[in-house]
Amino acid sequence: MREISTVLDGFSFLECPRWHDERLWLSDFYTGRVMTTDGRGPAEVVAEVPEQPGGLGWLPDGRALIVSMRDKRLLVRDSDGRLAEHADLSAHAPGALNDMLVDAQGRAYVGNFGFDLMAGEPIRWTTLLRVDPDGSVVEAAADLGFPNGMVLLDGNVLVVAETFAGRLTAFDVAADGSLHGRRVWATFSEVPESDDVEQVLGALDVGPDEICADSEGAIWVADALHGRVLRVREGGDIADEISVGTGVFACALGGSDGRTLFLCAAPSFAEHERRPVREAELRSVRVDVPGAGLP
Repeated sequence: MREISTVLDGFSFLECPRWHDERLWLSDFYTGRVMTTDGRGPAEVVAEVPEQPGGLGWLPDGRALIVSMRDKRLLVRDSDGRLAEHADLSAHAPGALNDMLVDAQGRAYVGNFGFDLMAGEPIRWTTLLRVDPDGSVVEAAADLGFPNGMVLLDGNVLVVAETFAGRLTAFDVAADGSLHGRRVWATFSEVPESDDVEQVLGALDVGPDEICADSEGAIWVADALHGRVLRVREGGDIADEISVGTGVFACALGGSDGRTLFLCAAPSFAEHERRPVREAELRSVRVDVPGAGLP
């Protein structure tokens, strides 16, 4: 049994944790704040995003990119803290924007819901978009079952968590950023043949949400449905499991030695339950293998 510690509490719904320059960055959905912490002390607000902050990443010059989910924009934060529009994805994304991975060249891979999850709409599979450093937007991949967290392994393999398909899907990244060689990296159950959210969630053995990779090429998966994180090897072998005791929706490896697994925890994910209360927590647990790759 590992000891799980509470680092910070009193938030609405924490997501998209990223360890960067000795600080953990993360988004609090329903307070519209992007925050940083050293993983021990209090959080500092570094950006206010009224239309709900999501995925985070960095351009090669060090400026932060921040997903603005509801208005489907990608924002850039200058060194003085000011926000400006980097790209408008509204003509390309059929649903609210979600998570994001930014590679070493400054290319941002951005997922979207594909449908209005919180309003109870039927599930619609959707696209993964790529935003190049000049702000241009192209479709990188299609027919994804709620593309969520992503990691970049060995600099050229992009792995995407498909939450409503219950699997991790891999692509080879070409020199121009295009994706090829689509394949299943790990699958946890059969893909449910339904567009009803409740039926699909009830059928999934794992609901992969945010993910992060370690130096042995394994991926930690936040299982949004069963209050746990799983360490998964390519092919689907589960090498480790940590029960969190509440819902866990995102994870990131960081800390001074890369062996602190940060966990974004909350009792549930439904907006109407999370927005009015401050029950979300940032937790942490020590693991054996340090983080590697992006984000």
